Amino acid sequence: MKGLGKARADRTDDEDPTPRGGDGTREPGRTGEEREPRGRTAGGRRVPWYVSLPVTLAVIFALFLGMANLGWLPGLPNPFAEKTVDRSQPVVLRSIQNMSRYNAATGNFQVIVDLANEAKFLPSAILGTRSLYVGAGSVEAYVDLGKLGTDSVKVSDDRRTATITIPHGQLAGAALDVKNSYMYSQERGLFDRLGDLFSSSTSDDQHRVELLAVEKIDKAAKDTGLTVTAENNTKAMLTGLLGSLGFTSVTVDVV
Repeated sequence: MKGLGKARADRTDDEDPTPRGGDGTREPGRTGEEREPRGRTAGGRRVPWYVSLPVTLAVIFALFLGMANLGWLPGLPNPFAEKTVDRSQPVVLRSIQNMSRYNAATGNFQVIVDLANEAKFLPSAILGTRSLYVGAGSVEAYVDLGKLGTDSVKVSDDRRTATITIPHGQLAGAALDVKNSYMYSQERGLFDRLGDLFSSSTSDDQHRVELLAVEKIDKAAKDTGLTVTAENNTKAMLTGLLGSLGFTSVTVDVV
């Protein structure tokens, strides 16, 4: 009986998972109840379900959106897809202006505007802007036929000879072609970029370079022969028109 009791005691000791020392005795202070239970983190605390569940759902939702955005779910619409909605108001006709001029020539121009705003004592990387803008526009040259008086047109009695006196050609204002005009590059200092968060200075720079481009195109058009071309084209138009009406001699003078 003593042998059987000793065997059972040894068997019980073998099944006890309590760590033992080098001499076979159990280490004090380490019992089976002190082991880390399953489901706990390395710090010894279990993550509450009301924390782990939302995190898991958020990860699944993020993966779902990412797959939809990359087109891996062709059966579902892209949640990040954008569409253009035009909520503009109807066009309002403000006025009608009667025109009596003959647009006889058009000049097409292109200008590169290099506009910089520099600080006096700070480098441009800190404070200052520089804009490179490619502007395309056109200028029309015309002859105002509305200025013809009663004595501007003289016709012979046999209606074979006519003499017309027209005014000199003029230039209309430059019209900027927004489809072919664009901001090539824009450099802004650190303080200017911070200021963009609270103001619309970028749109102001765009408007400034557009006005400067129109001004330069207007000035360049004055240095060309557009007005002379308009006068010659008007002469040719009037000569052909009166010639088709039976006039054999047509003289057009520019005064």
